[in-house]
Amino acid sequence: MPIPTAPLIPLYQPAPVTREALDYADLAIIDLRNFATTAEERGKLALQVREAMSSQGFFYVIGHGYSSEQMKRMFDIADVPFSRVSHDEKEKYLASTKQAGSFQGYKLRQYWHIDNGVLDQVETYNIHRDVSSRAHPEALRPLLPEIDQFARHSHINVLGPILRLMALGLELPEETLLDMHRWDGDSETYLRYMKYFPRSAEDEQKTKNVWLKGHNDIGTITLLYSQPVSALQILARDGTWKWVKHIDNAIVVNSGDAMDFLSGGLYRATIHRVVQPPPDQRQYTRLGIFYFCMADDDVKLAPLAASPVLQRLGIKRRFEKDEDAPVMAEWRKARTAAYGQSILSKSSEETDIEQEVIQGVVVKHYS
Repeated sequence: MPIPTAPLIPLYQPAPVTREALDYADLAIIDLRNFATTAEERGKLALQVREAMSSQGFFYVIGHGYSSEQMKRMFDIADVPFSRVSHDEKEKYLASTKQAGSFQGYKLRQYWHIDNGVLDQVETYNIHRDVSSRAHPEALRPLLPEIDQFARHSHINVLGPILRLMALGLELPEETLLDMHRWDGDSETYLRYMKYFPRSAEDEQKTKNVWLKGHNDIGTITLLYSQPVSALQILARDGTWKWVKHIDNAIVVNSGDAMDFLSGGLYRATIHRVVQPPPDQRQYTRLGIFYFCMADDDVKLAPLAASPVLQRLGIKRRFEKDEDAPVMAEWRKARTAAYGQSILSKSSEETDIEQEVIQGVVVKHYS
């Protein structure tokens, strides 16, 4: 719960939910309130998570422990680094993205190349889960106790049960994945506030309305706290793009490259993108709260071959030999530094796809 002496800050007014008839993805809904009931119930949830991750790579979580009112406060806080910090002060807290492969701090607008010379209109402010690990803008400092509490909740009460369920889905001990994501471990797991701003009609035309190209996330698990502006799409197995529907006070969960590697391809790192919102939401900004989870820096991203499930189904290896697989820190730094900055090459086999090679792996970007 927010601390009793929470500082007063401006209230963020979210956009109304779209009334457009969109082609939504049919994603599973996992209620974490059932996690702590019985071992039998956890087993059922684990099978649901395994099916969702192996088929779609995305699912919703409800019953995560924060009320709608508490989440409204979190979105009020999320807007502060954008609306209450001057441009000059933002520049003092820029992330060393290209130099150090770290997102910690600000990414200002027009840093990522989208397409045809168009740069992004997105600002992010990224906070390591240890909020004391670096300095923050003045407006955020009184809010750090609440931010710390929220990061801990996301890690321990949301990520923790999900990792346990995913380990059970692999028929491994519950702690297998949890032990690779220690709260006090050395990793880059972080909270991200992200704000998309409307673009010009010219930029929309040049990019075919794509705001962020289709991509996989870098880490193991991404938690996206649902917000009302429709813009997120996932690439379905039939090759079509499906919208992700807003569910009040839900979390959208997806796996990233690192989990794909660890699970031998069972838990899919699904391609997803961000596009221009539907007409009735285009005048609004889109404010997001994410918790990007990385395995501990020294975790080798080789398949968990002891899994009886993988032994039955087979392992999809991204590296010919396990010893060739990078550790989490190597993969994270390489992909972070390259994102939105690389010169991509056209795929010779697929249209509307560009690619780059990172750590020996072909990384694809979809228009």
